[in-house]
Amino acid sequence: MRLVIQRVIEASVTIDGKLFSEIGNGLMVLVGVAEGDTAADVEWLAAKTAAMRIFPDENGVMNRSVVDVDGEALAVSQFTLMASTKKGNRPSYIHAAGHELAIPMYELYCRRLSQIMGKEVKTGQFGADMKVGLVNEGPVTIIIDSKLKE
Repeated sequence: MRLVIQRVIEASVTIDGKLFSEIGNGLMVLVGVAEGDTAADVEWLAAKTAAMRIFPDENGVMNRSVVDVDGEALAVSQFTLMASTKKGNRPSYIHAAGHELAIPMYELYCRRLSQIMGKEVKTGQFGADMKVGLVNEGPVTIIIDSKLKE
């Protein structure tokens, strides 16, 4: 699994011109699921997301987690994170998980992150044509891949 985590002041998902979900201060997380991903990948990434110290403390040093600042999270499934760009100019998505694996892994990630944070994680809608808006604070953007944890 691969995540793109952005520290945001606000973020939202709009579907068919209607606001679907939104958050204030917190994390916008794009979630890519690859073939072969497991619940162990989800567990590691959810824990890492909640504990990532990317919010400023009283001295302006990035030393606080989203939990520490009582922030929110918005997680959006994005299969294009698994793109391979080794050949040519058209990305290949051959390593992206199909719906039968991607949906349960994405939903499990959202549930685990919600449990760890102690509050609801807002979501997008899997497979929908979403318009994602955000104000990235910092900017702070972190990429985490569960295949690179060791």
